[in-house]
Order: sequence, then C-alpha cells, then structure tokens
Amino acid sequence: MSQLLRTKSIDDLIEASLEPAKSLRRTLGPYSLTALGIGAVIGSGIFTVTGTAAAGKVLPIRSALDATLLDLMLHGVHAGSQMGRPGAGPALTLSFILVGLACCFAALCYAELASMIPIAGSAYTYAYATLGEIFAWIIGWDLILEYAVSNMSVAVGFSAYLQDLFENVLGFHLPAQIAFAPIPAPGQPAGWFNLPALIITIAVTWILTRGVKESAETNAAMVIVKLIAILAFCLGAARAINPAHWRPFAPNGFPGILTGASIIFFSYIGFDSVSTAAEECRHPQRDLPIGIIATLVICTVLYASVSLVLTGIVPWRGLGTDSPVADALKALGFNRLRLIVTAGALMGMLSSLLVYQYGQARIWFAMSRDGLLPRMFSAVHRRFKTPHVSTWIAGFAVGIPAGIWDIDTFAELSNIGTLFAFIIVSAGVIVLRRRQPHRRRAFRVPCAPLFPAISIVCCLVLMMGLPLLTWLRFLSWLGIGLTIYFLYSKTRSLLAQEMSSRPAP
Repeated sequence: MSQLLRTKSIDDLIEASLEPAKSLRRTLGPYSLTALGIGAVIGSGIFTVTGTAAAGKVLPIRSALDATLLDLMLHGVHAGSQMGRPGAGPALTLSFILVGLACCFAALCYAELASMIPIAGSAYTYAYATLGEIFAWIIGWDLILEYAVSNMSVAVGFSAYLQDLFENVLGFHLPAQIAFAPIPAPGQPAGWFNLPALIITIAVTWILTRGVKESAETNAAMVIVKLIAILAFCLGAARAINPAHWRPFAPNGFPGILTGASIIFFSYIGFDSVSTAAEECRHPQRDLPIGIIATLVICTVLYASVSLVLTGIVPWRGLGTDSPVADALKALGFNRLRLIVTAGALMGMLSSLLVYQYGQARIWFAMSRDGLLPRMFSAVHRRFKTPHVSTWIAGFAVGIPAGIWDIDTFAELSNIGTLFAFIIVSAGVIVLRRRQPHRRRAFRVPCAPLFPAISIVCCLVLMMGLPLLTWLRFLSWLGIGLTIYFLYSKTRSLLAQEMSSRPAP
C-alpha cells in the first residue's frame, strides 16, 4: 500500500520540468490563458442546452440503467415510466449564476494548486504530489477519457453544423457517404465515414504541433469571433424582448431552477483546462489563478445574458429544441443574425476542440515523463518545443472514432470524469494544507477546508444525478486503467525506480 500511495515532491516536479530536453516553451500570459479557458468552456452548449434547461424535458425510462442514481434512491423509478424534469423558465439566468457559484469552489482549488505546482498535467500532477501515485494514475486515466470523449463529441457536432451551413448558405450538400458515420445515432442516416470530423481534428492537431504561441493566437481569434456572435445576439435580439415573457419569472419555483442548473452545469466544463498550460506560462504563480477565475466569471456573465435575452424574445415553453437560439431568431425573422450565431457556434466548437486537444496531449506528456506511459509520449519537438508525438496520437485517437460512429451517447462519460477530477483536486488542497502548511502559496483558497469540502459535496451530488449506465461505463474504464497500471506502469514508474535504487537504511 505504501508503494501505491507514494507521492512526488513538489520541488522535484518543478526541477524535472526545467530539464532542457523535456521542457516546454513559456510564452503564455494571463490574456492567453483566459482565452484558452473561454475557448474550452463556451462551446455549442450556450446555443443548444439553454432551451432544454428553460423548457424542461421528459425522459423515458427503458430500464433501470437509464435512471440516475438519485432518482433510483428517491423515487424508485422502473422500466416503462417517465422522469419529468421541470424547466427553469426565465429563471434560467439564476440557474447559470447558481452553477457559476458552485463551480467557483472547484475553480479556487485549481487556482491554489496550479500556482503551487506549475506543471503540465493538471489534476494528474496535483494528485501525484498530494494523494499518491495510484490516485494520480486513476485521475490521469480518467482525464484521457474526459478529453478524448469530449473531443469526439465536438468533432461530430462541428461536422453537423458545418454541413448545415453549407446547405443553408451555399446550397451545397456533401455526399452522404462521406458526411455521416457508418454507426450513426438513432434517426441519422448512415454513411461510409464522417470525413469532416476527421479533417477538422487533423487540422487542429497540425496547428497545435506548430507551437503553443501559434495555437493560442489561433484560439484567441476564434474566441473573438465567438464573443462577437454572443454579443450580437444579446444586443441585436434585445429590441424584440417582450417583458410579458418573463412573467412568471420562476414558473416552477426553486425545483425548476435546480433542474435547470443540473442540465446546464456541463456547459461550464473546461475552465480546468487552463491548468494544463501551467508549464507554458511566463508567470504561472500569478497568471494561472487569473486565467482560471477570469474564465469562470466571464462565462457566467455571458451565459446569464444569453438566457435572459432568449427567454425574453420567445415564450420559454417553446424553447425545448436542439437549437433554441437559432429557432427563436428564425421565428422572429432575424435571418442575418441567425447566420452570425451559427458562425459563432462553429467557432465555439472549433476553439473547444483546440483547447481540449491541447490539454489531452499535455496529460499524456506528463504521465510519460513520470514513466507511467511509454517514453514516446514525452518526446518534445526540437524546433517547436511541443509534445508533437502525443499531439498527433491524440489527434488520430479522436478523429478516427469520430468518423466511425456518433458518440453523443458517451458524452456523459466526460461529465462524470470531470466531476471526479474536481473531487480529487479539492481533496488535494485539504491534504496539502495539512501536510505542508508552511509552503508558499501565491494564491490561497479562502475559508479552507470549508470551501474545498463544499466543492466535493457539490460534485458528488451532481455525479449522483448521472444515469447508472454512465457509472458502469466509467467504472469499466477505470478497471481497464488499473489493469494497465499493475501490469505495466507500476514497475516502470520513475518514482518507483528511484525508491528501489536508494540504499536501505
């Protein structure tokens, strides 16, 4: 057990990151980090999930696996029944603010550890320094799943939006053989391969291998387009607001607000990806907390503004569609504004894809540098100073599956993985405060250990709201990861080799 719980010294982690052959180029500042965070957080969700959260939904239960753990415990749902989810109505704005506050607790924990341990790897590295190697492996393996599944979903969604843009603007239709996956979602046509999903993934991968500065500049440009689209919607549609649509403001009371919060929570996922850029920051102790917290504040303001305008221009009961913003603008006859919003949605997905691909490669890079994955994953390009091997492998690992099948049904795996990472990071703050209370902290979580404990409780409650089938898939993935750890990584860990080479006392 002592071998499984061995931790890496924070000082050793920082020293290892300075090794010339395996060090990354430090070029990012607070603005670039905030743009990375916004690029990851604001994807297509702001243009899609807002409608379901406002109007609510009814979920058919085909088996107990479709029900959430919370519903099974509280209501004992059974096959053939339905779960009603009351919508937040115009109070969706309050749902976004509520979730922003809940995420703030986890964001504060990330900010403290990122400023103390400015190393690539995010929650994986923090777990290695605080909880032990086995927890580091589990969270690293979990993050691989989180980033990969998220990117597959984004790549498939980008392909669908792009084809819709081609058809509505250019009148051009891609052949179904190269536009759809051979294993599609229910109701979707089948093709040979979703080629646009693969092409966009490879294009993003190529950008990432050219250098972090170039990648950050590309992301910043896409974020600007995305923000212009969001502001254009808020300002352009504001003239059509009818205050009568806001009455009653909370038609389903506080339960509706909570339901809306549970639906839109996952549109906040991504602010933690800022911490994966720790090793490429010029001043990580100062800039990482700024990037993480600024991302959360800006996204909360934008989300609340969009939901307030959206529920003001059309009745909230009619928003339960896959594209509520576009549908509302179409109903109002704002076709030019609708085109701008579609372009913003495309940029939102593209920037999310870029940031998550960036983060995924850094996770593999950090695990490989510690000996838990093969050495090739920690190779650094001599000219561009990027982990090019990890980046290209990650690109094909996402692009090929995205072209073969529609993985939207697996999207909740990303959600449970993210919440698990939040729990590990929050626990790491508590542990490190007790073990190393005098270590310098450029940023400190206020009211510790209360705030980290609140973060853990919030994440556990949200995890309980996920379907049982998602839990089973998540546990199966962790089981595969633990098998690899005990058969390969445990004996090849650099920390294990260092400990075995030390003379016995």
